[in-house]
Order: sequence, then structure tokens, then C-alpha cells
Amino acid sequence: MTLRCSNSLVLAALALALPAAAHAQAYQCRVPQSVQVPKITPDGPPRKTAVTGYTLALSWSPEFCRTRADEPAHAMQCGGERGSFGLVVHGLWPEGAKGWPQWCGAKTPLSPAEVRGAMCLMPSERLVARQWAKHGSCMVPGPDSYLKVIRILHGGLRLPDYDRISREQGLTAGRIRAAFADANPEWPESAVGVELNARGWLEELRLCYSKRFRPAPCPAARRGAKDSAPAKIWRGL
Repeated sequence: MTLRCSNSLVLAALALALPAAAHAQAYQCRVPQSVQVPKITPDGPPRKTAVTGYTLALSWSPEFCRTRADEPAHAMQCGGERGSFGLVVHGLWPEGAKGWPQWCGAKTPLSPAEVRGAMCLMPSERLVARQWAKHGSCMVPGPDSYLKVIRILHGGLRLPDYDRISREQGLTAGRIRAAFADANPEWPESAVGVELNARGWLEELRLCYSKRFRPAPCPAARRGAKDSAPAKIWRGL
């Protein structure tokens, strides 16, 4: 992909974000002064296919950290000493008509400064490195552009107070989906995927975009739970 294409992606994301006031979910975040760029090993074959859209995956951190608070690999996100996180970016994934592009061969290395600059949105060195290598390398020539698009998209979202919503009686996946759409009027509920784990707890929101970064109906694989599915949201208590 050329630099011109890279700039086009950034401009398209910026055009989407500008009309919305950026209200990020409140949390405290203190990034380590020294970070590393982990070596990432592909978990599948390279797949270079035409990009037809994108998914921005937002992970519900309290549920992720529920069983990982004492794991050194997740100390930034789950240890409690460097912040308290709500929805964090799992990744920005390019989508294809037949499967998704992956492991396209990152020719520009990720720098420690780029990892550090992303860790309040993606609070793990390995997460940043893996998402760039597996997904970002199929979108843009360098990690700076990939991370810039993520920041623009995230900054244009209004994130609901899911801590408060978790206390509602009769909570469903549809209510979780509707809360996001209510907070972001430009987003139809059909463009919001809700992933619940096998026990019915919220794991992730998956926001579906067109190739020009406009909200688009999620394909079946990204839609997640049905609106009627009973849901729970862990608050980290």
C-alpha cells in the first residue's frame, strides 16, 4: 500500500471523527517509562485480500482482568497500579469479502515510543505489537499510521457508562447495543456487535465500519449475541 493510500485512510477516519465530540471513558493511566517491543510469531498463514471494511474491537477490561490480576504479562491492564480501565482497544481489523487479511508482512518496525504512545488505549506491549503485525500490516505501510487511525476512531466515540448499566435488572445484549447507539446517534444498532462469553458476561464490543470508515451493518460473524440474550457486566468488584 502506498503512502498516498495510508494518508487516505487517516483522512477518512478523521472525517468520521470530527462531527462527534470525543468523550473517552474516564480512567487513570500511567504508562511505564521504559517499554519493549515484543517479538511476535504469526499464528496463521499470510492472507492478502482486498479490504472491504473494518472492525474496531473494544474489550471490556474488568471481565478480561477477572482472572488475570496477578499475571505479570497483564500487569499494566490488570494489576491496578497503573490505571483502572473500562473499554480498551483490542484492535482495528481489516475485513475482506472472503476471510480477513492477516500477517501481510510488516516492513516498518514498531518503535518503543510508538508502543508507549498507544498503551493507554491498548494497555499491553504485546497487544500493540501483535495487532500491528497481524492486522495493521495489511492496512498501511507503517505502525504510526495504524495507531493514528485507531486514536482518531476512538476519539470520535462517546462511550456509555457500562458500570452504571451493569446494575440494571433484566440486562440483555440488546440493551448493551442500544446504549452505545443512544450515545452515538450516527451509529445504528446494526453496526454494533456484542460479544458475550459462555457464561453471559460482556467481553467485547465490535464496531463495524465500511471501507470509508462509516458505520456499517455488521456481518453475521461480528454481530455476536442476539438482542434477546441475557447479559451481565462484571464491574471488577
